[in-house]
Amino acid sequence: MTEPTLFWFHCGRCGSLFQAPAGHSKERLCPHCGADPSPGVVETTAETPSTPTETEANGGNPANHSRRSVRKHKNRNFMFVFTLGWCLILGLIIIAALKLRPPQAAETAPEPAAEAQNTPVQTGNDIAIYQNAGPKCSQAFAQFLAAGTPEQSNQFVISPVSTAARMERFLSLNPIPAIDPASLELAGSGLLHLPDGTAFEAQWKSADGRILDTVFREENGEWRLDWEHYARYSDHPWPLFLAGNGPDECEFRLLARERLAEERKGEPTISLVFYAPHFGNPQETRSQSPEFLVSRNTRDGKLLDAAFKLARSGGRVFGGKLPSLDPEGMIRVRVKIRRSEGGENRKFEVVSVNACHWLSHDDPGVQPDEPAETETQETR
Repeated sequence: MTEPTLFWFHCGRCGSLFQAPAGHSKERLCPHCGADPSPGVVETTAETPSTPTETEANGGNPANHSRRSVRKHKNRNFMFVFTLGWCLILGLIIIAALKLRPPQAAETAPEPAAEAQNTPVQTGNDIAIYQNAGPKCSQAFAQFLAAGTPEQSNQFVISPVSTAARMERFLSLNPIPAIDPASLELAGSGLLHLPDGTAFEAQWKSADGRILDTVFREENGEWRLDWEHYARYSDHPWPLFLAGNGPDECEFRLLARERLAEERKGEPTISLVFYAPHFGNPQETRSQSPEFLVSRNTRDGKLLDAAFKLARSGGRVFGGKLPSLDPEGMIRVRVKIRRSEGGENRKFEVVSVNACHWLSHDDPGVQPDEPAETETQETR
């Protein structure tokens, strides 16, 4: 006996599909919900391919379908918000990293200490000297300050053998307070280009507010302190010399100020006043001298003119880049002065202007614009 052909029917109650013989038998019931599938019976041939509906996949329960749709919608919203949040966080991290990244210039010429300042050197050779000299000069200065006696400290200075005697005599008349190297902070450093080599200069601030000005030069493979520059060495204390004490002729490291510069610029002489510097307090001066008149046509007068002109333009001798520590309108000089007694009047005269700086170097630091006559300068 031939088996009846089966057809697909759609239950109008639960939405399920099921197979049954053709016809409209009242005994045909939905095998899923057990109810009469009418209305909505759809007859299809058995060969027709079918794909289970989403309701069928959910066990024929429409409520299940609704809950699953809500869950899918919530999941999509959660993933969108989660992804957007991560993108924002990554973007903030990248922006912060770019802002905090150090500049490339800092990798090429690091300062010997955290203070630095603008990069004081520019050429490749200067950078190499600067990087090599900085740590060595800092170490030499710390050892110099930590030494207890002139005999111990003079091994860290230029020309230690010849400097030792001057150091002992100077300190006996001009005591310098002890300085703890651990209390110092580097305020700035750079290079000076001398005619016979390169020097390293550094400015330091101490915990008690003092400012120290140092210069180092390489000697016998070691970087050593220019002690005469550091101590503002003079052959005799300037106040005692002005008072008539000591030798009649000495070399001094002084600050010079031009009097009435604008009013006297057409005069044949420069009017000068000299001051002793105050160690550790460069903006202060001590012991003002009488007025000195120096002829502008002499070598000394032209050197002074050139030095004042350089200072007014903001420049420094030997190409120094650090800011000047001197009081405004003053320049540094190494000057030889003679004192003479004439009855009740004590006279002073400039024998020679040896340099327009305090370094222990014979170069004057500036060059006069034209040749000059030789003439002795006196006070009045």
